[in-house]
Amino acid sequence: MMTRAKRVRVWLVYALWIVACLLLSLPSSSRAKAQTAATKAALCTSCHGLGGNSTTGEYPSLAGQTARYLYFQLRDFKAGRRSDPRMSPMAANLTPGDMHDLADYFAAQKPIAADFKADPVKVEAGRKKSEESLCTTCHRVGFSGQNEIPRVAGQQYPYIVKQLRDFRDGKRTHDAGNMPSASKNLTDADIENLANYIANLQ
Repeated sequence: MMTRAKRVRVWLVYALWIVACLLLSLPSSSRAKAQTAATKAALCTSCHGLGGNSTTGEYPSLAGQTARYLYFQLRDFKAGRRSDPRMSPMAANLTPGDMHDLADYFAAQKPIAADFKADPVKVEAGRKKSEESLCTTCHRVGFSGQNEIPRVAGQQYPYIVKQLRDFRDGKRTHDAGNMPSASKNLTDADIENLANYIANLQ
């Protein structure tokens, strides 16, 4: 026959087991969500690099990018407000949940410095041009980005050049006109200088 003390011990062990199961279920759901996001992101990394750190100027690095900016870009690609022969089809079947998961995943990744040898003369000219153009008013000090304004510090040099030219030349217009307006008077030399400066930031 079980003594009262033994019954209490058994009950306590059972109660602790229930509590442990409940507590473990919480991180388990978080782990499952993170795993789901990583699974969704796996296809993206074939172009954007491991953890979203691109190794080619053809594709932007996504690691450490602001989640809000990433979400809006995916949404714009899906809606056709932004167009790219590779990205548009990739975004076509994404749900809002997919977009949030991908944005949160890449925003949480650690950016790695791009392998780019900046020209010191152009870096200095780009720094002066960025001050003259008040770039950090939106992109913040160090070009770290905020909310829907992207982090561009350390971005791939060729990608920065292409985006600035596309904004200036009216090929990229989906941001309510902010960047086309800011870039309309930039010369090719200005763009190269700015890209040297920004790509060199970490």
